[in-house]
Amino acid sequence: MSEITMYKGSSSGEILEEKVPAPEPKDTEALVRVTHSGICGSDLHFVHRDMVLGHEGAGIVEKVGPKAKSLKIGDRVGWGFQTGSCMNCPYCERGEEQYCPDRKTYGISWLNQGSYSTGAMWPEEFLFKIPESMPSEEAAPLMCAGASVFAPLLRGGVSSIDRVGIMGVGGLGHLAIQFAAKMGCEVVVLSRSPKKEEEARQLGATEFHVFAEGGGPPKTLESPIDHLLVTSAKQPDWKEVVEVMANGGTIHPITITMGELKFPYMSIIDKALHIQGSLPTSRPAHRDMLKFAARHGVKPILSTFPMTLEGVRQGLDALNQGKVRYRGVLVNQ
Repeated sequence: MSEITMYKGSSSGEILEEKVPAPEPKDTEALVRVTHSGICGSDLHFVHRDMVLGHEGAGIVEKVGPKAKSLKIGDRVGWGFQTGSCMNCPYCERGEEQYCPDRKTYGISWLNQGSYSTGAMWPEEFLFKIPESMPSEEAAPLMCAGASVFAPLLRGGVSSIDRVGIMGVGGLGHLAIQFAAKMGCEVVVLSRSPKKEEEARQLGATEFHVFAEGGGPPKTLESPIDHLLVTSAKQPDWKEVVEVMANGGTIHPITITMGELKFPYMSIIDKALHIQGSLPTSRPAHRDMLKFAARHGVKPILSTFPMTLEGVRQGLDALNQGKVRYRGVLVNQ
């Protein structure tokens, strides 16, 4: 691979194609030939910036730097939202480098690298080997979407006897249902669309309830929810949400939406509720997520597009219009 083709955002919002010479990896870096890239809702936030898009990458290691130890040429790897940290602060030392004050993340650091491309180079510490049984096209969306929903299930104290609510059956929600179900939880799906019930139950939902905005909490709910993962495209009516929560329950906002979180203050006190923020998971947990998904058959439902300028534009347009079911993937031919 002597040249890399990249697809970038721009100030006008138009997606542009750019070709650059393939870099030589240094130290622990690895040059990856990208075979697949997920199309994530976060990408839409950066289409007006001069940067390479994409952070759900999967591909094959082409070259490694002289200090690389864990990867070799030919390894199948992927990466996600975070691609670096200081490795020395208290967060990094206890395995929570996603909260490192000097973390390197998508849209902030290394804007000349991304998964909407034919190649990218990252430190091997933030590249993850893909399990043999997992196709790369399925692995790519798990690098961010899978990590995003796995993190609160793992870090949030969820146990197999809990009732876990999933609000929204979409790009994040359809994966959260599968992970929670495979963990042995009762999975309670709250959706605005009654048409999604059959699919939600096939994915592992124990219960399905229509949660229409302004309609109040569903009267069919069998009992309160211990953990609620909010994966819907926009914030719900939090006054209605608290009514479905068990005392001492935890609400996990996951979807990235702009704006303020306005929550009924006394409900937090009266019901001893927790609101737990979460970033895509740590490196060890990321590896565990991939192993768990491979072992238990957690699979994203995919819509595929070619990794071309037109394919990138089509994929982002489809995502912006809500026409992707449920994760878009760009495929390098």
